[in-house]
Amino acid sequence: MAKHTTQAPVLAMTRVTDTVWQLRAGWDGPVRAGQFFMLRGWQGKDPLLGRPISVHDWGEDWVDFLFEVRGEGTRLLSALEPGDTLELTGALGNGFDTDLPAGTKVALVGGGIGVAPLLGTARALRAAGCTVTLFAGFRDEPYVLDKFEALGCAVQLATDSGRFGHKGFVTELLNPTDFDRVLVCGPEVMMEKIARACLAAKVPVFVSRESHMACGIGACLGCTCHTKNGPRSTCKDGPVFPGEVLYE
Repeated sequence: MAKHTTQAPVLAMTRVTDTVWQLRAGWDGPVRAGQFFMLRGWQGKDPLLGRPISVHDWGEDWVDFLFEVRGEGTRLLSALEPGDTLELTGALGNGFDTDLPAGTKVALVGGGIGVAPLLGTARALRAAGCTVTLFAGFRDEPYVLDKFEALGCAVQLATDSGRFGHKGFVTELLNPTDFDRVLVCGPEVMMEKIARACLAAKVPVFVSRESHMACGIGACLGCTCHTKNGPRSTCKDGPVFPGEVLYE
């Protein structure tokens, strides 16, 4: 995929939780569910590299990112204000296939900030006439679930604390045989457990991997992951992979 970098205006910046932010930037290019951008929103060379952030949602002239502040790069992104300029490189990677027959029953499984790329995915699936259920897992207080409900998605919630929804792991809520397809994004341990359960039940499953990236286009090999077909770049060959490629 050709690398495309543009200077985009920051349209909105919203604090979702103490550590999670939603950034809306101007963008009128193509986007597919599950893709990501490399974001750079600061002057100078420190940090040197942009940050890979998945697409949360998008429209005709905007793109949303939901991200968690984890280090200096994301802290600087969270400090942006409407009217500032943001460097976007993308949209990058291979995303989720949402061109499915109407009536297809799809489970989306997200752990923590792993729910971020699932909203735009849910919107595209609902537009195709699919039935969508979100299984969301959080440590304690959930966020953005109302956006899925507004799309007509059923929502099942698990929290470590038990203050909201099921007390325990989101992996305990999903029965793969209730669905025609399962799409997953979140912690590696969670994704592997869901994927193996789906593979055992012979239900197609696709996982979106997270990785540190330098270039975002497969040139630096810094995000190489191991698959049954040999080493692959998370950014160029993923971030979405069929479950059997990673876990069989």
